[in-house]
Parts: sequence; structure tokens; C-alpha cells
Amino acid sequence: MDWSHELLDSLEWLGLAFAASLMGLAVTVWLLARTTVWGRQVRRLAWVYFHPARSWRPLLWLGVIVFLTLFSVRMNVLFSYWYNGFYSAMQELDGQAFWFMLGVFGILATVHVARELLTFYLRQAFLIRWRTWLTQELMSRWLERQAYYRTHHLPRPIDNPDQRIQQDVESFVTSTLGLSMGLLDAVVSLFAFTLILWNLSGALAVFGVEVPRAMVFLVYAYVIIATVFAVKIGRPLVRLSFLNERFNASFRYALIRLREYGESIAFFGGEAVERRTLLRRFGQVITNMWAIVFRSLKLQGFNLTVSQGAVVFPFIVQAPRLLSKEITLGDVMQTAQSFDQVQGALSFFRTSYDEFASYRAVLDRLTGFLDAVDAAVHLPSARIEPVAGRLELDGVTVRAPSGASLANEVTLSLEAGEALLIRGPSGAGKTTLLRAIAGLWPHVEGAVRRPLAEAALFLPQKPYLPLGSLRTAVHYPATSAAPGQAEEALRHCHLGHLVARLDDEADWTRILSLGEQQRLAIARALLARPQILFLDEASSALDEGLEHAMYTLLREVLPDAVLVSVGHRSSLVGFHDQTLDLAGGGQWRLGAQALA
Repeated sequence: MDWSHELLDSLEWLGLAFAASLMGLAVTVWLLARTTVWGRQVRRLAWVYFHPARSWRPLLWLGVIVFLTLFSVRMNVLFSYWYNGFYSAMQELDGQAFWFMLGVFGILATVHVARELLTFYLRQAFLIRWRTWLTQELMSRWLERQAYYRTHHLPRPIDNPDQRIQQDVESFVTSTLGLSMGLLDAVVSLFAFTLILWNLSGALAVFGVEVPRAMVFLVYAYVIIATVFAVKIGRPLVRLSFLNERFNASFRYALIRLREYGESIAFFGGEAVERRTLLRRFGQVITNMWAIVFRSLKLQGFNLTVSQGAVVFPFIVQAPRLLSKEITLGDVMQTAQSFDQVQGALSFFRTSYDEFASYRAVLDRLTGFLDAVDAAVHLPSARIEPVAGRLELDGVTVRAPSGASLANEVTLSLEAGEALLIRGPSGAGKTTLLRAIAGLWPHVEGAVRRPLAEAALFLPQKPYLPLGSLRTAVHYPATSAAPGQAEEALRHCHLGHLVARLDDEADWTRILSLGEQQRLAIARALLARPQILFLDEASSALDEGLEHAMYTLLREVLPDAVLVSVGHRSSLVGFHDQTLDLAGGGQWRLGAQALA
């Protein structure tokens, strides 16, 4: 054959195929995104990244990857012609043609290797950029308007959001690119090699009827029938893949809780209970894995049987024509390769069914994550009206998730420098009212006027200490302060022994006692100097002497701050101007106190 002419045809073919494929891909994506559930899911997750208004770079990068995918198909076509020429030269004992074909192979192999390496780099770079953007986007959505917290108040809270952001995003971008380019490769290969197979096919008598170009019709019928059976066999894998992700995440979460609450479990001697919980969750993982194994055995066994039958099929059909010298050995080899390419392209969905099943599970988990975030953002909350230096509650009603009233139409006012102590029996709704004032509780009505969130600070009973240095924990949520302020705050809070370790990085939650953590949180308040400070049992781990010292320190250092405390100790009364007693059933009573 004329290889220079074939190479020029290849360039023309690539240009036309590239343009046609881009148009076809765009139309296909549009139709799928509009007409199928999973298409709409993909559009929801990917459209913003590829939208030209945001940036043209992802589309241009994808265009290059599409071009290289088409180039790969054209290389396979050239190799099929090379096989024809090479085996024909061997059959004819033509030494000159034999060595020429080896030289052509060297050129094709060099181009093939270069294309493979370039494709690998471009795909990986594209996936890294896409994963980076999507991860940042989902993290922003999760953190926006405290959705990470508010999702706990949904009727069906989202499970394992950490896995969905970390693992499912990686699976989504990898599978989306892999399956879409695999589908494009399959469609273009099907077109290109069907033409080759059409030219190489002869007539075949089937039940006394001569069928022209029989090879083409046989391969299509062979694969379509096999695909129908494969889909029926593999359909349960979609549900099993979803459960696999869910059960593994639940098991991993139980292991994390065991580590986080290790001290409490050790004090209780609860190892037997924890072991049963872990074994039960791990048992769900293993049971589901066996179900996947047995279902995959059926699917893979069927696919392997179909694939092995396709190996010898073209040789059986073409053997009579070869033996009668109607075609050459090269024609037979090219027929076999073309038949393999056509049946492989037609079988793309069948052989990738398990990957499609996992992909569908990933789509369900990621879109479920977005649904939960959207629902959390739209949960109701108290109407927060920002004012500087004071706190006002205007007809605030707080309810439990069941609808039971915890506090009916609470109305009060605190000016700068005043303090309120919220008291009541356990379960009366003290912490819940505090959450409502902070804007975190969704089952609430009425208006709250208070300083902006940036001017407020919340000190819970068990303080949050971020990973990193002790200095980072003291400044949290701020990032820095003037030199020497952290040291001074620690000394004021009787934590001078920690000054030398301010820049040490460790898991400080495990190192410091609860009492030390509570005093560190108070040091944090001294540095932040908020306009309003919420303390939810923030001194419960301190003895009365230390508690008295810490509240005295807060009133001295933050004389203009509004303090709202939740506590049981009567010793706290003297540090607050007013007390709000919750009696249950929505009843409450507001009283004034003389400061100690």
C-alpha cells in the first residue's frame, strides 16, 4: 500500500473526525443531560467547571484529549493495515516488502509511544485540576452558612460527608473522563473498523440463504445479544456498589470514634460492646463484598465466554475463503483484528457495566451531598438583626425537633457590659436556646438582635482545639495576634506552664485535661475581645475557686462585652446581671441579680 498517501488521508480523516466528534459529543451530552437522571446528575456536578463564562481552559484541554483519543483510533487503523501488509509479505516470501514493513512498524511504534505518554500526562493534569476545583467547590458549599453543622438537623442527615468530598470526588472525575473517552473511542472505532470489515467480508450461507457482507451482520448480532444478557446479569451491581461505599464508610467512622473516645471507653471497660459494634459493621462490609464477588463472577464469566468465542469466530468464517485463495493471510489477520475492534467497541457498555454501576453510585452520593447542603442552607432559623454592643430577644420561641415547645416568646434586653445566666433542669432547653441565639438552631421563631458573627465567640463545655500548634489553638478562629499576647493570656488563665510549648504541634485535645482546655478557651476569649461571649458550661471542669477567678478575669478584661452563660452552679449567679430560668414546657422566668 502507499503509506505516504495513507498518512495524508489520516490527517484529513483526523480533522473531519475531530470536528464531527466534537459536534456529536456536544449533542450527546446535551441530550443526556436533559433526558436522563444520571445525565442531569453529571450536568449538575460538572457544568459549572466547563462553562465558558467561568473559563475556556477546561474545554480547550478537553478538546486536546478528544483529539488524542481520535488519533489513537487512527493509529489502530494504520496498525491493522500494517498487519495486512506484513503477513501478506511473509506469505509471499517477499523479503523487500518484509523489511519495509518492519521499518514502517518502527515509525508507527514511535508515534504510538509518544502519543501514549502525552495522553497520560494531559489526562492526569486535567484530572488533578478538575478534582482540585470540584473539591474546593464542595468544601465551600459545605462550609457556607454552616451547612456542615445544620445538616445534622435534617430529617435524614447526610452520612459520611468527609468520604463524599475526598473519595467520591476523585472517583467522579476519574470515571467521568475515563468512561466518556472510552465511549468516544468505542463509537469512532466502531465506525472506522466496520468499514474495514465491510470491505473484507464475503458472502455466507445461513440456513440456505446467502448473506452478503455476513461478517458485519454477525458481529453486530453477536454483541447485541450478549449485551442484553450482560445488562440483566449485572444490574444488581448498581445497588451493591452503593452499599459497598456506605458500609465501608460506616465501618471507618466507627473506628474513628473508637480512637476519639478511647479514654472514655477505657474507663468504662467497654471493649466488648465496641467489638460487637465494629464486628457488626464490618460484617455488613464483608456480606456485601461476597454479594459483589458472586454477582461479578456471573458477569465476568459471561463476558469472558463471549470474548473467547469472538477470538476464533472470524478465523472460522474466513477460513474457506483463505483456503480457496480468494483472500490472503494478511486479509485474514486484518479481518480478525477488525472483528476484535468492532466487537470490543460494541461491547464497551457490556464490559464496563461494573464500572458504570460504581459510577452511578458515586453520582448518587455526590448529588445526595449537594441536596443535603441545599436543604441545610434553607432550614429556618431565628431572624438575626445585627446591632453593636447589645443583645435583644424579641418574642423568640424555641422548639424541639418533635415540635414540643422549650421556651415561648422569650423577650429580654442586655446592654454592653451586662451578663445573663440561663438556668434550668436538664433537658429544659438551655443549650438549645443558646444555639438559637447564635443562629444555629432551625426550630425557632422570633427576632434576635446581636453583634455580627465576627464579633461573637462561643465557648462550649468541651472546647474545640484545631490541629496544629498550641499558639494556633489559642488564637482560633483568628490566625495571629500581637507578639506576647498569647503568652500573657495563658499566664492570666493559670496556664503559664504551657508558654514554652506554644509553638509545639500536637493533638492538644489528647494532651490537655478538660480543665486546661476550658481555661485555654477563656484565654482565647481574652485575645479575641468579642462584643458578645456565649459560655455553655464553659467552666464545668474547674473547681469553684478557679471558676471564680476566670469569671472575674473575663469581667475585668472584657468590661463592655455582653456575657450569656449556661450553668448549674449557684456560684455563677453573682457574676450576672439577670437570670433566665427555664422551667420546661415553654415556661420561663426572667430575674435581676445584684453583682457580687
